[in-house]
Amino acid sequence: MSERVKIVVPGDDPPQIADSPALERLAKWGDVIVHRDRPESEEEKIARAHDCDVILNSRSSVTWRESAFSQLPRLRMIATCSVGTDAIDLDAARERGIVVSNQPGVNAPFVAEHMFGLMFAVAKQAAVQTAALKAGRWLLPVNVMLQGKRLGIVGTGAIGAEMARLGRAIGMEAVAWTFHPSPERAASLGVEFLSLEELLETSDVVSLHVRLSPDSTGLIGAAELARMKPTAILLNGARAAVVDHAALVEALQEGRIFGAGIDVFAPEPVPADDPILTCERVVLTPHAADQTPEAVVATNEAAVDNIIAFLEGRPRVNAAQ
Repeated sequence: MSERVKIVVPGDDPPQIADSPALERLAKWGDVIVHRDRPESEEEKIARAHDCDVILNSRSSVTWRESAFSQLPRLRMIATCSVGTDAIDLDAARERGIVVSNQPGVNAPFVAEHMFGLMFAVAKQAAVQTAALKAGRWLLPVNVMLQGKRLGIVGTGAIGAEMARLGRAIGMEAVAWTFHPSPERAASLGVEFLSLEELLETSDVVSLHVRLSPDSTGLIGAAELARMKPTAILLNGARAAVVDHAALVEALQEGRIFGAGIDVFAPEPVPADDPILTCERVVLTPHAADQTPEAVVATNEAAVDNIIAFLEGRPRVNAAQ
């Protein structure tokens, strides 16, 4: 593109890219407008993006559907600061010729490390014991040994692959399930692909890393949780809708699984009356798996790289399109 463009960050809350030096690289291409708070209504969201050519969607809480696209005739590109694209109607974007560029693989080491940490925190009951000590109680709970145990990975993209590597590094046996298994993929990951049923029944830790789609929504429900060992741990670093939330709460309250480590919720922020907050053996983080300084820099730079690539006529289009 030779003419200057309008680039809008519609709702950078919590802060992700507002103060990033990466935005300075866009100055030669056009004007960048950053909104540091979330739009309070659909109308406000549309007003913020009015006449823009590019949306830099730094937070997935700001969603884009056909109803919005129909009111943004100049919009040609959406860049995300994430791997996930569930905040965007990809079919509607494709029909309107809007390029959507995400960041597959960029945040994999950060998210996998975070979920690996949650696994240890749940297994060693860190939250339970910390709360007890602060309350003046000295507990001696039975914790979970992880070395030598089976780590079942659901979804073998970049994050799942890194999770398998970390698991093997401490002596865990990594197995996996994916929608599209192949011998070549199994060999490259160093895992055995199992049916979802066998993975759930035999794994000591089940770690979710599938992208959200119609096929993965509700993938782990009451029946799947019932297949898990009573000593097993569930980790969700994918999207909240992959798990039936009510069924998970019930399984935790009734002690049908050992515990859970969760980084994703619906809605976000978590309502104060969400029953997951009353469950004891859970470790919860506020969708913060890629919120290290290194991860923020990497994802901000990648988002700007994607925008520049588009403006230079070599768009990096999300594979789902």
